[in-house]
Amino acid sequence: MSQQLRAIVEDDFQAVNQYVIDQLYSEVELVESIGHYIVEAGGKRLRPLLVLLAAKSCGIEDNKHIPMAAVIEFIHTATLLHDDVVDMSTLRRGRPTVNAEWNNPSSVLVGDFIYSRAFQVLVRIGSLRIMEIIADTTNKIAEGEVLQLLAKSNPESSEADYMRVIENKTAILFKAAAECGAILAGADVTVSNRLGRFGMHIGTAFQLIDDVLDYRGDTEALGKNVGDDLAEGKPTLPLLYAMANCGPDDVTLVKQSLAAETVSPEQLQNVIKIVIDSGALDYTQSLAETQVAESRACLAELPASGYRDSLMAMVDFAINRNS
Repeated sequence: MSQQLRAIVEDDFQAVNQYVIDQLYSEVELVESIGHYIVEAGGKRLRPLLVLLAAKSCGIEDNKHIPMAAVIEFIHTATLLHDDVVDMSTLRRGRPTVNAEWNNPSSVLVGDFIYSRAFQVLVRIGSLRIMEIIADTTNKIAEGEVLQLLAKSNPESSEADYMRVIENKTAILFKAAAECGAILAGADVTVSNRLGRFGMHIGTAFQLIDDVLDYRGDTEALGKNVGDDLAEGKPTLPLLYAMANCGPDDVTLVKQSLAAETVSPEQLQNVIKIVIDSGALDYTQSLAETQVAESRACLAELPASGYRDSLMAMVDFAINRNS
């Protein structure tokens, strides 16, 4: 599906991939090895694609959206490298994580390298406004990571706490991608803000569906282990809703599983059943659909074009995907 989404900007998309590879050059062999390992792992590349489609939908005439898309991908990649260390994850995109294949220090330090490379590229783009947006965005992402860390294994987290985490940790980078693409195209502030809101809504929907798939998906399709959020002690919305809407015995079981250092396959299956029976996945899906409706409304006032159609298709992908 992601290939269909990018068809209209395929040449630009391939240019971004090549730019990313070129910018991962380092005289330090380990940096290059890990950089290419990450690139070869693939991924949906939705965030850089969002830059391209937003810029094209606003009529960009130069090629600055290419390095901008790479910046967004670099920041996303750096956060994943750090995330996997914090979460002690071992599988991502169907292959061992960098911290599993190498070690934690290598994952953290190469993440730092990629993060700093993003800002080197930003300097070349030469827009103070965009640099301000990306600086604010990375700051919010860091706050989101800390908020998630504070919520870890905490069954008393609220839905509002959870929404704040995903807005800062995930949705904000989608927002920056769409907004920066529009700004580079010379769009006025009304249009760039509208596309920024679009990014925020689709990013929130994307994360909500991600949390549903953690209980409803399968390892092969997801490229990671089902139940990872529970195993990592993350009280995502499906779990919080389930605890608020199930019996006391089930609440106790969920809390014990959330606090456990390791979750057995039997515990995982029991919690998944509790989550499904409580209606938590349907509830989370409904919130995602609300976000999707908001994102569509943000696009309604853009001029009709194939690029806008692709942005609309991205909305459908975010809500209907299985990986």
